[in-house]
Amino acid sequence: VQLQAFGGGLVQPGWSLRLSCVTSGFTLDYYAIAWFRQAPGKEREGVSCIGRDGTTYYADSVKGRFTISRDNAKNTGYLQMNSLQPEDTAVYYCATDLLCDLLGGMDYWGKGTLVTVSS
Repeated sequence: VQLQAFGGGLVQPGWSLRLSCVTSGFTLDYYAIAWFRQAPGKEREGVSCIGRDGTTYYADSVKGRFTISRDNAKNTGYLQMNSLQPEDTAVYYCATDLLCDLLGGMDYWGKGTLVTVSS
């Protein structure tokens, strides 16, 4: 099982980014995909998760701004991030498991991608 997050970068407040989580080694159809983030000096935080049935979950801090999606045919998950704010600055990780668990209890993790929001 392998996962790799892509799409981070430096953006200004109010801008958008789309992160991708490319997976391999398993059939994504049967798994949930989640996004977590860890800001400097802070604990890791669950951001969003999409279950294998398409049910979505969001942290309160990103509701209405972030949208999670998946493309099973491409073995890829996505996190569309709009109206980015400096407090969204963090390393973003994707993870997978049979069920969503935004408390961090996902079995498989990828390397992160850095998102920096700054003017």
